[in-house]
Formats: sequence, C-alpha cells, structure tokens
Amino acid sequence: MSRLSDRVALVTGAASGIGLATVRRFASEGATVLLADRDVEKLGVALADLGGAPHEAVPLDVTDEAGWIALADRVRQRFGKLDVLVNNAGFGKFATIAETTLDQWRAILAVNLDSVFLGTKHMMPLLAASGHGAIVNMSSIRGIVAGTGTGSYCAAKGGVRMFTKVTALECAEAGNGVRANSIHPGHIATPLSAPAYADPEIAKKLLADVPLGRVGQADEIADAILFLASDESRYMTGGELVVDGGTTAQ
Repeated sequence: MSRLSDRVALVTGAASGIGLATVRRFASEGATVLLADRDVEKLGVALADLGGAPHEAVPLDVTDEAGWIALADRVRQRFGKLDVLVNNAGFGKFATIAETTLDQWRAILAVNLDSVFLGTKHMMPLLAASGHGAIVNMSSIRGIVAGTGTGSYCAAKGGVRMFTKVTALECAEAGNGVRANSIHPGHIATPLSAPAYADPEIAKKLLADVPLGRVGQADEIADAILFLASDESRYMTGGELVVDGGTTAQ
C-alpha cells in the first residue's frame, strides 16, 4: 500500500527545491497535497507537473498570520482535517553579525521560525482531527552546529529545533495524536544553493567537512521527510533527523 494513502498533506515552500521534491514524493505515495508558496507562477507550474486535482496550489506568505488563518479555514471546509504539515519554507544569507542589519535579522527569523510557529498554531486543530497528525519542521545542521556568517540562520534553525520539541511534548500531554519532529539537512543542491556549488572554490570549501564528499540532493531529503510523515516513524516525536553526509558526526 502507498504510505500516505488517503492523507492530506500541506507543504510550505512547495514551488521549488526540497519543498517541490517533497510534494512529488508525497503524491507518489498517495497523498492529496496542498502546495503552499508565495510564488504563484511557480506554484502553477508545480501543480501542473503533478497533474492538477486532487492536489491544490495555495498562495501563501508564511509570515502572514491572516494568511494562515484563511488557509486553515479552507482546509477545514474542504477536508475537515490535515494529516501532515511540512513547515519547509526558509532562506538564508551569509553575513557576519557586524554586517547584518536588524531588518535582515528579522526577515530571516520571520520566514524560517515565525512561519513554523504560525503553521503549528493554526493547523494544530486540523492535525488533531486526523487522529495521527505529523508535523515535520525544516531545521538544518545550522540548528546543531554553528558556522561563521550564519548568525541569523543559526538562530532561526536552532529555534525551530527547540520549538519542535516543545510542540511534541505539548501534543503528547494533550493526547491529541500529533507527532512533531525536525529534519536537519546538510549541504543540499537546490535552486537557491546552485550558484554557490557551481563555483569550484566555494564548493571545495563547503564540501571539505562532508565525509561522503558530495552535495546532497533534494529528493534525498524528501525521502527522509516522507519517513517522518508516515506511520513508519509512529514512535518518534520530539526527535531530529540529520541528513548531512556525515558532517555533524565529526
């Protein structure tokens, strides 16, 4: 049987990169997928690639609480539940603390961390209604180990890691059947990271600390997200799944 048969899944940052790979993986496993992203044009292309219905494209600015509330109402009216929430939307920018402006700091925390709070808060009743809800929050190896020039990103992803654990504990205490886990990718090839990896000098520096000696692929992260979203991880909550080619094992 398909691992997500008859389940409804919402993926943010779904129009490209890891989000798009996850959408495709979920659909191949029988899920009805809601693709959320603020890039309406790319969303349309992604939905068409899936073949359209029963999947849906839902334009969303993940930092906008009103948008999350409206989306929760839409999911409630359309499905009455939500089985899987993947808080994947995010971005980063290399800058030292001295170079980082307050606006840049706030923007990175808003997209990477505030969005996880908003999605969790407003989708929780729908996840509880499913009886086996699963939340997968996108953190990073930068939520575990630091790197120079990544202050804002590390703060956000470290926040995602700990917020996920609190979510897991509160759900367990409530007995609502919802599990929450974070995923921590290392160096992954996506449209955002491609320019860096295309530069031989930058790629050499980035891969110097990767024991497997290569950049990961988006579909490798999607496979891990599928595990956390499915019943195969049913005894796992408050955990963190690291997919980094061995980087943080050192």
